[in-house]
Amino acid sequence: MSITETEPFFKINVMAPEALSDPQAYLAELREYEPVFWDARYRSWVVTSYRHATAALRDERFSSDRIEPYIRKKLSGPDTDPLVLHAFEVLSGWLVFKEEPAHMRLRGLCSQAFTPPSIAQLRSRVESLCAELLADIPDVGEFDLVQKVATPVPSIIMAEMMGVPVEDRVNFEHWTAQVAPLVSTALDDPTRHEGITQGMGSLVTYFRGLIEHYRKAPEDNLISALISARDDDDILSEAELIATCTLFLFGGHETTANFIANSVLALLRHPDQLALLRDDKVDMKNALEELLRFDGPAKTVVRLAREDFDFGGRQIKQGQRVFVMLSVANRDPKAFEDPNDLRLDRGSVRHIGFGFGGHFCLGAPLARLEAGIAIPQIVKRFPELRLAPKALKWRVLLGVRGLRELYLIAG
Repeated sequence: MSITETEPFFKINVMAPEALSDPQAYLAELREYEPVFWDARYRSWVVTSYRHATAALRDERFSSDRIEPYIRKKLSGPDTDPLVLHAFEVLSGWLVFKEEPAHMRLRGLCSQAFTPPSIAQLRSRVESLCAELLADIPDVGEFDLVQKVATPVPSIIMAEMMGVPVEDRVNFEHWTAQVAPLVSTALDDPTRHEGITQGMGSLVTYFRGLIEHYRKAPEDNLISALISARDDDDILSEAELIATCTLFLFGGHETTANFIANSVLALLRHPDQLALLRDDKVDMKNALEELLRFDGPAKTVVRLAREDFDFGGRQIKQGQRVFVMLSVANRDPKAFEDPNDLRLDRGSVRHIGFGFGGHFCLGAPLARLEAGIAIPQIVKRFPELRLAPKALKWRVLLGVRGLRELYLIAG
């Protein structure tokens, strides 16, 4: 991928194996020379520089609602599968796909269930859960960190927060995996509609019953808090409750699982920084922000242009899709000194690993709490921890930066 006199344009594929394994390196030259680039393959703009990414995320001419337009354009005909339409209608109720004033209203109601005290009181439970999971891993041998720790920690915590009975939790990982290809932009997956129909249908049916149960017999959990959340006389409707529950379940474990696994991988590739963390020689708060900047779980966010306008010297047309590449912007040398170096003592950095502006991730405090406990426990539990000699398998998704598995060797 280069600029030459005979070929004055970039040829990229944001879903190529190289782009999945190392998007920061793959798109580095594009960020330098064409930070706002038209991708003819996917008929979308690709935004890669920090300056343009932050500008796009706070520009009201870009909309975060990509579901309602899709419903109107693709799912309004007589041949539309009603189950597919219903799944998309649930997605359209997700907070992350809402625009103002609906976004602010929903965010205000939902935030009542995510207060700082409610997050802080989870610390001891997260600590004990991580310790239990790590204790079950033998001192010597090979194990998959994604399966053994990274996925169970946030999945179990979110299920407990929502009041999901223990016997029902085994289904959640399967259902959210079916929804993931569409939510996280699996551009080349022809089966994504089939998966979301099955996964979302199961989630909606399950949460409808659980909401009814906690409406009659409220307990100290997230669903009961959402049911009782109000702003004057405004409350969440039944459809909004179901949409919010599916969003929290999906986002509550997907993001943190990838955050934990990506961070451990980055530390193992930078043994000097691993040693600092293991020996408590860095501030964990700063370390987490650097790990988010270096290789965070959110790779890309998608926006749609509301109107025709000039952006970054390019003529954006109404309705065109924009891929804002968070992971690439977070390695921009014009925004960060030596951006490809992992430096846990870097100090305060204005990364966009959890988004930027009004749509900043509502669950970021919970993700930071869980990762901030799990990562140190993992590396301290296994002083000789190292990567297994296996090829890394990255998930084939544009929106998410995550591993299918991460095999490590203990002892």
